[in-house]
This record gives sequence, structure tokens and C-alpha cells, in this order.
Amino acid sequence: MKLTFQKDALLNGINIVLKAVPSKTTMSILECILIDASGSEIKLTGNDMELGIETTVEGSILERGKIALDAKLFSEIIRKLAAPDAIITIESDAMLNTTISSENSVFKIQGKDGEEFSYLPYIEKDKSIVLSQFTLKEVIRQTLFSISPNDSNKMMTGELFEVADNELKVVSLDGHRISIRKIFLKESYENSKVIVPGKTLSEISKILNGDNESEVQIFFSQNHILFEFDNTIVVSRLIEGEYFRISQMLSSDYETKLTVKKKEFLDCIERATILVRENDKKPLILNITDNSMQLKLNSTFGSMNAEIIIHKTGKDIMIGFNPKFLIDALRVIDDEEITLYMMNPKSPCFIKDDDGKYIYLILPVNFNAASV
Repeated sequence: MKLTFQKDALLNGINIVLKAVPSKTTMSILECILIDASGSEIKLTGNDMELGIETTVEGSILERGKIALDAKLFSEIIRKLAAPDAIITIESDAMLNTTISSENSVFKIQGKDGEEFSYLPYIEKDKSIVLSQFTLKEVIRQTLFSISPNDSNKMMTGELFEVADNELKVVSLDGHRISIRKIFLKESYENSKVIVPGKTLSEISKILNGDNESEVQIFFSQNHILFEFDNTIVVSRLIEGEYFRISQMLSSDYETKLTVKKKEFLDCIERATILVRENDKKPLILNITDNSMQLKLNSTFGSMNAEIIIHKTGKDIMIGFNPKFLIDALRVIDDEEITLYMMNPKSPCFIKDDDGKYIYLILPVNFNAASV
């Protein structure tokens, strides 16, 4: 095999597929990036058996072939070589000895047989939806923060993607909060419901260019989901099982409804968290009366009090929250004003818009009223 590339094109391809190369594995072949130039295109592939990424890289095929190269070594060599527009040549012989050269530098490394590499699973492309790269990147940003970081409940480490006619609903939860985003699609599609691992969505988000004009095609199968965009294919195993019955957790009842300027509210909470360290579970207390909301936080470092103007209907209420949960939700809402719905100090707070495009549910925390 003998190939030539422009450095920046090759490095970009490597950076894309590296996201699917496992950091620890008992199968050494999975620590490699597959270079497949056996056809008319040059394809790079990374695969950890849960997530697989394949991307097509522009280059010249002087001799066809395929080889697997240690991902860490390969990426470091290419990264350190010459200028971005330099030409890189990769050549391997029948014994898998591989030479990587550019200008005055020549590296010789040992490759592995490309035939031993685990190819991406074949996905039937009969069930799909289409949306813009911008929309997918945004919906991941607006929901991913509320998945669970640990595997104690597998369902909570993924997101529900539910398609019904011309609507895509994306849901995440971690036991303390729920994030729901609804996307209206340009066409109607067959109904589907799958649970996508958070790791997959996180890595896809890093690859997407975020362009409103570029599209992503998403294909669903029984065990896998496939994302196809630009010159890249991402295949991921789905999380098996029945997702939580979210509708039972959502209520339209409320005793207190308030509207507040989002930026002012967010700025106020962020100032309060200056007094809170990572493991400090001090609640932010909201004391809501007719036209104002008092924010109070006491910690071992000091205390903060602030007051902002609101528009309220219903009962006065004093309620406590983990300030981080409020910040996470407010940062991903683009509206200038937001509306909060509350029943009592022990029931969930809902932040939602009139059009139903988003719902954020946050559970309150207990606090000692005497210490407020």
C-alpha cells in the first residue's frame, strides 16, 4: 500500500476516528486506526465495539491496500510532522512494515493486518430522519448535561430519541432532574423510540460542524443507530430496555407561576456559587413573593443575598435548589424571559415555554427554614 495526503486533511480524519478508539482494551487491534485504501477511496476507521466511526479522507492512492496502525502512535507522528499543507506519504509492505515520511522526517513503525480489524456493523437504511447539523448539535448541548455520569442505572447514561410523525423528542434524566427538547422536523417519519448512549452523543457533538445548511441523516435499527454526515459515518450500539415513563412525572398543576429575566436570574445564581465548593451541598433558597424573588445562600465561606424583580401569579413560596441544576438548565435556554411553575417546596419545579419546545424539571432540596 502506498498513499499520499495533505497533512491537515489526514490529521482531521485521524482526530474524528480517534473518538472511537478505546483507551483500555484487551483486544490490541482495537487500539488501532484502520487505513483502508482497498477501493477507490481512503477510509479511516476507529471502533471500540460500542461506538464505531468511519470517515473518508482526501488523498492519492498509489498502491491499494489496508493496514491497522496503533492509534496513539500514528496520531502523534502525524501531529508532529511538518506544516499543515505538507505532503505525507504512508507506505507499507507485505510484512506490514510501515513508513511514514514527510519532507526531512521518516518514521518506520510496525502495522497490524487490516483484515483482523472489526468492521462497523451493517445497518439497514430503511428507518431514518433528517435534521440539520446545527439542530442536532444544539439538542445534544441542551440535554446531555442531565444524564447520569455513572452506570448504576444504564438507562440514565443515555438519552431517549423518540420520533412521532414530524416531531423528535429528546429526553435525559439523572434522578434529580429531567431535560426534554422537542424538534419539529421538515417531514413526517415512521414512529421510532431508541435510547442512545450519552458517550456517543458527546463524541458526535464534537465532530458536527454545527452548520444550519449541512444535514445529518439518522438511521434506526433494533440494536444500533447510525449517523451519516459530511464524509463520516458514526455507528453506535443502543441501550436496551424500556425507558422511564416520563409523562407520569410531568404535571400541569401549579400553585405558583413566575416569569423572570433569564440573564439576571442566571447571573445572580452564578454569583452565589462563588461561595460553594465542589462537594458542598449548600442549597440556594428562593423566597418568592408578589413582585420579587430573594435569593439566599449560606456556606462555610460566607453568605449571599440578592433580590430580583419578577412577575408572579399564585401563592408565595420558599423553596431550595441545588444551584448547579438551575445553572445547567438556564445556560441552554435561549429565551430572554423564562417561566417557572411550582406546586410546593417538596414538589418538582418546571421551567418550560408556551410552545412546548422545552421542559426542564428540577427536584427541590430540603432546607432548614430556621437557618435562612
